[in-house]
Amino acid sequence: MLRRFFPFLRWFPFSARTLRADFLAGLTVALVLVPQSMAYAQLAGMPAYYGLYAAFLPVMVAALWGSSHQLGTGPVAVVSLLTASALTPLAASGSEQYVALAIMLALLVGVVQLFLGVFKLGVIVNFLSHPVIVGFTNAAAMIIGLSQVNKLIGVPMGRSEHFINDIWGVAKLVGDTHLPTLAMGATAIAIMWLIRKKAPKLPGVLIAVAVTTAASWLIGFERNATATIDQVAEPEARALLTEFVRTEVRIKEINDQIVVRANDLKAVRKDRGGLSHEAVTLNYEVDLLRLQLKDREDENRRRNRVIRNFAFERVVAAEGQAAELYAEGRVPAGKTADGHRWRIARAAQGNMKLTGGGEVVGNVPQGLPSAGLPAVSWEMLGSLLSAAMVISLVGFMEAISIAKAIAAKTKQKIDPNQELIGQGLANIAGCLTQAFPVSGSFSRSAVNINAGAVTGMSSVFTGLFVLLTLLFLTPLLYHLPQAVLAAVIIMAVIGLINVDAVKHAWKASRHDGIAAVATFVATLGFAPHLDSGIMTGAGLAIGLYLYRTMSPRVVILGRLADGTLRDTRVHNLPPSQVVTAVRFDGRLYFANVAFFEDAILEAVANNPQAPYLLIVGDGINELDASGEEVIHHIVERLRDNGIVVLFAGLKKQVVDVMQATGLYAAIGEKSFFATTERALEKIFSREGKLGAADGLRPVPAPAPVPEQRFG
Repeated sequence: MLRRFFPFLRWFPFSARTLRADFLAGLTVALVLVPQSMAYAQLAGMPAYYGLYAAFLPVMVAALWGSSHQLGTGPVAVVSLLTASALTPLAASGSEQYVALAIMLALLVGVVQLFLGVFKLGVIVNFLSHPVIVGFTNAAAMIIGLSQVNKLIGVPMGRSEHFINDIWGVAKLVGDTHLPTLAMGATAIAIMWLIRKKAPKLPGVLIAVAVTTAASWLIGFERNATATIDQVAEPEARALLTEFVRTEVRIKEINDQIVVRANDLKAVRKDRGGLSHEAVTLNYEVDLLRLQLKDREDENRRRNRVIRNFAFERVVAAEGQAAELYAEGRVPAGKTADGHRWRIARAAQGNMKLTGGGEVVGNVPQGLPSAGLPAVSWEMLGSLLSAAMVISLVGFMEAISIAKAIAAKTKQKIDPNQELIGQGLANIAGCLTQAFPVSGSFSRSAVNINAGAVTGMSSVFTGLFVLLTLLFLTPLLYHLPQAVLAAVIIMAVIGLINVDAVKHAWKASRHDGIAAVATFVATLGFAPHLDSGIMTGAGLAIGLYLYRTMSPRVVILGRLADGTLRDTRVHNLPPSQVVTAVRFDGRLYFANVAFFEDAILEAVANNPQAPYLLIVGDGINELDASGEEVIHHIVERLRDNGIVVLFAGLKKQVVDVMQATGLYAAIGEKSFFATTERALEKIFSREGKLGAADGLRPVPAPAPVPEQRFG
């Protein structure tokens, strides 16, 4: 009973050898996880240090309450991208509102996964077929890689409703590539690639991060400055910034008005009821203000994208005077720029933060994240619920696939429902410590098992090492270039692109291949709304499955020279003059009963001289009410036309339905036979000479061979 509620008890007792192996594996994974988690946090649209929060408690909780001993949980690429795609339309990336929504999303994902695990509903993940996941993963990997290109070359990237437009915007800025940023990213990629090829046991990610961070500090890679709108000499940019600030002020005013009206509405509902004139009026005013707020926020979001695309040259003025910012290439004659290209990283309340070098992680708060329940916005619940469902299923499918792959090596039994509970509790624990949604990681799980992990204690050690990083090592991360985090992500997702898997699905089944390709195209087309892509693929896969089952294989049987029963059309066998033997290969249910009826009646019409119809049902695995009704109708119709209908090889579950509805008794017990051969023997024994030369006549059993003795 204790192990049921506390599955980590099965790790005990520990031997010194096991503990040492888990300790070393945990340390090895932590060396990969720290930089990776920060990279995936940025992929999710969060400040980089939130990745460390997601790599702390969730990693340990998933191991303690999960099923797999070696599965490494934490921030992963696909789930991080799904998080960003769900939240980007609702708030500005990295803002306080965005962070709050990400934490709330982690809570919803955890609750959904925990619910599915507790009620043993892990089978629901089967609705996402393997070809759909393959198509989605390939598209997601491409989107992830392309979304990091702007950080790799040091240019801004807009956020819009169409990811392709955003990438095209980056492509048009290739000429503005910041060469030191590109050099940092390329160096990190080269280091990781070389170590992966030449010394795969070394922590390539950590080495790349350490080398480039040290180089960033030595060369002064980061270059920041501040300015005011009055310092901008470019008229277009100044006008845009002025409107941005003015709209910001209006947004604050509207928010204040909403708070006042909402409080008034609450008081009026309490005193006079929700349907009073005052309550209805106030409710209308609140809705109107919220529409205005959304419009203003959308306007500023668009302005912010344009503002970030401006490139300036700064002219340092004489002492006591402010510097001037001119559009690149438009510095007046007689004035000298400082030699750097400056962009506006952030604008607020008339002040601007400028960046003129490469971007770095910057200050990482030292210490533990504040613990507590996230602020739940009931208004946003509906917007986040569909995304939470998709992330729950995709994240779990990724985790359970990895766990099963590991179990194939370790021979450990995996319980999918227990794994769901572990992943759900990990996300719930993560939301309590300001983490975004997490899942199982293939790369870190592979590192874990290759490093010799024996039990889930290795993940507990990993979480403790991340804790030490949060407490003591965060100052070392200040100069880590953003381009290096982009390189880490790109190198991680390259392995997710698997064209051969799509080809394999196509060879196995054209319908599966279509589902994989359609999911791939839909995911790219709907990006950044990736949930729409995967739901399109899942819906198509289910639709194609139903289409296949609507017209299963129907075979008219004949007898070969060797005595076996085969398809008459494939083997060019003559029709029987006595009996039409039809085999139906598939479930008989509401979607294909019309096809079944047409096939049976067509077979009888094509062989009108045969007085018997034999329905061979050893391929029918299921019978529903619609199927039972159509069988009843066929038997009555053919009997009225003088044709005897018999059944052979029906399975127990089919016969049970017929007996429960009274159809078995209505047809007659003598019309049912255990095997096809018994049915044919009975038919031809009735017909006697009529069937003497018939192709379907049973072949006499060979005489027993006398036993031979060898001396």
